[in-house]
Amino acid sequence: MFQHCNQDYSGVNFGKQDLRYGELISCTFSRCSFAHGSLEEITSINCRFMECDFRGASLNSSIHKESAFENCHFSGANLFVSKFENCKMTGSDFSGATMDGITITQGDWSYTNLRLARLARQNLRGVKFYEADLSEANLEKADLRDCDLTMASLAKAKLQGADVRGAKMDGVDFKSFPVIGLRMDREQAVLLSLSHGAKVD
Repeated sequence: MFQHCNQDYSGVNFGKQDLRYGELISCTFSRCSFAHGSLEEITSINCRFMECDFRGASLNSSIHKESAFENCHFSGANLFVSKFENCKMTGSDFSGATMDGITITQGDWSYTNLRLARLARQNLRGVKFYEADLSEANLEKADLRDCDLTMASLAKAKLQGADVRGAKMDGVDFKSFPVIGLRMDREQAVLLSLSHGAKVD
């Protein structure tokens, strides 16, 4: 086990290093590569990762608290039972990542690529998904209450049994996904009606 505090790294390749069980506190990483690296059970607290490469990395059982992952690549990464608490993930790409059992608590996931993500039954309450790509994602029975889904893409997403009451859904194309079994509030019902050409007084 190791611990790094208040360190700044730029352009460093950590991919071949064993970073398992480590602890990163208030560190900054700019354009660093963790591709195919071993980061199982690593903990990051108040760290900032900018344009970093996590493709194919093993991050299972990792814990991240109030860290930022801005425009990072997680394609093919293993995020099994990882935890992200109040993290800023804006612009990051999770295509092909294993996200089973992930825990997302609050945080900003705006502009992220979560196409085909498996997030069924997840408690995602209050998470910001502004303009996120959630097309074809499995969100069955997910708790999406009070989320910011403004302009998010939900094309062909599975939302049966999901709860979106209180969520901001302005700009969402309600015609692009099935709404059967979706629990919504009156405001969203109006948006749904308007998207289908109804006139609401």
